[in-house]
Amino acid sequence: MAGKRIKAAVAKVDANKLYALGEAVALLKEGVTKFNQTVDVAINLGIDPTQSDQVVRGVVPMPHGLGKEVRVAVFAKGDKVDVAKKAGADIVGSDELVEAISKGELNFDVCIATPDMMGSVGKVAKILGPRGLMPNPKLGTVTPDVEKAIKAAKAGQVEFKAEKAGIIHAGVGKVGFDAAAISENIKTFIDAVHKAKPAAVKGAYIKKISISSTMGPGIKLDLADVLSMAA
Repeated sequence: MAGKRIKAAVAKVDANKLYALGEAVALLKEGVTKFNQTVDVAINLGIDPTQSDQVVRGVVPMPHGLGKEVRVAVFAKGDKVDVAKKAGADIVGSDELVEAISKGELNFDVCIATPDMMGSVGKVAKILGPRGLMPNPKLGTVTPDVEKAIKAAKAGQVEFKAEKAGIIHAGVGKVGFDAAAISENIKTFIDAVHKAKPAAVKGAYIKKISISSTMGPGIKLDLADVLSMAA
C-alpha cells in the first residue's frame, strides 16, 4: 500500500510545473505513509561557493520544531556543567567527552561548547567537522550562554551551509505536521537563506527551490510566490 501511495503521489507531480507553496505542500502530504517522512528543502543558489566572500551559512529555529528528539552534547566544566544539565543537555563533559568522541561515540545531533573548552574540542575537530557537528560561534554553538543554546537546539533549529555546487539541503519538519505548520517552517527556512545573501553576490541569488518528502518526488516551487513572502 505504501508503495502504491508513493507512486500515485509521483504521478500527480508535473515535473515541468512551478507550484505555489500551498499547492506543493498539499501534494507532499498526499504521499503520506506510516513512516513519518522528513520534509526536505533544496535551494539552488547563484553563488560561487569557492569564493570566501560568497559563503552562505547560518542557523534558524523552526517555529514548529523538527518533529524529532534532538540529542545535545555540551563541552563544559565548572559551574557550566550543572547549568547545561538543568537546561536539558543529554551529554555534558570535558576531557571524558573528548575521549568518548575519539572512540567513535557520537550519539548526539548537536554539539555546543563554552569558549574556554575550544582547546579540548580542537582535539576531535577532524571527527566532528566532517559530520557537521563542530561547534561554531557564528552558529551560536560556541557560547558562554549554554542554557540558551541548548534550549534553541532542543526546540528544533536547522543549520544550513551551501555545498560545493551552490546547493543548500535541509530537513525542516515532518510530513505528519499539518499543512500550515509545514508551510510556515518552509517559509521561515527560505527567509533565513534569503537574508544570508552575501553582499558579493550579483544577479539572481535564489535560482530554484524544490521540496520533497524522504521517499517522494521533488516538487518545484514558484519563486515569485515564495520569495514575495520572504521579501
